[in-house]
Amino acid sequence: MHDIVGIGASLYDTLMVVPGYPKEDTKMMAGRTMGQGGGPCATALAAASRLGAKTAYIGIMGDDAAGSFMKQDLERYGVDTGLVQVKNGYLSYMSFILLNEETGSRTCIWSKGDIPALILCGRDIETIQNARVLHLDGNHLDAAIQGAIAAKQAGVKVSMDAGGNYQGVGRLLPYVDYLIPSEEFVCQFTGINDVEKAAERLYREYMPEVFIITQGSRGGFIYDGSIHRYPVFPVPVLDSNGAGDVFHGAFITAYTEGTSVEEAAAFASAVSALKCSRLGGRKSVPDRASALQFMKRKQLKRGEELIYEI
Repeated sequence: MHDIVGIGASLYDTLMVVPGYPKEDTKMMAGRTMGQGGGPCATALAAASRLGAKTAYIGIMGDDAAGSFMKQDLERYGVDTGLVQVKNGYLSYMSFILLNEETGSRTCIWSKGDIPALILCGRDIETIQNARVLHLDGNHLDAAIQGAIAAKQAGVKVSMDAGGNYQGVGRLLPYVDYLIPSEEFVCQFTGINDVEKAAERLYREYMPEVFIITQGSRGGFIYDGSIHRYPVFPVPVLDSNGAGDVFHGAFITAYTEGTSVEEAAAFASAVSALKCSRLGGRKSVPDRASALQFMKRKQLKRGEELIYEI
């Protein structure tokens, strides 16, 4: 039995640190450069595994170099890849990411390659129905909906990283228990520019058990009919790529262990902050003890009562 099973994007990222955002039709020498596994769902699973959860990824990849690397990288972080389909002669998902040293921003250009649609088999459904949480990111949409329906039938919770307003993604929202969208998604999906009013609209329409809006470096808030901001842990930002993905993995891990929504969100915020202070979307994810020590230091520095026991 797995704690978290995921269906969604897995990408091969080429990461380049640049002194500033390049102008069109020019050349620029990058600083540090690395290849790494990426993708919202896959990175969330890797982070959750790092924090002690038992995870599995259901996905599809080509037999190209990118696909081989991604599968091995997930395994390196402890994610079960026994349900990954490898297709001969196809190009896998991949991306190029620029990390701007001047502003701390990240710019991502990505491609789905040409792999065919993911189709779930009986073993996939069985694995989902024996998990505690099914985590989705809106990619492989038809398979995600099929998996979500199977999860609901078995009483398995469904989590969603709503980072992008993909075509048809609204079909998935009625099945989601833990809905954690970005501010951008909430505003685009509802057509309301005020994020708090947009959150109210989305919450009333779908009534998820957990509803958290992430706002990048500003943190975010829990919405349950009123707004509750979770703690932000400021750090010098070296690499913000994958911060939201890591937040999701950390939140699900903590929340499924029985912590409150507020405690789980604070823990996820700390894990995500530590990740941003180092280079790499996955290799920079701290273990649980390091994250808790970091939270303790930050709270003591601010003179706050220690309330997080995760």
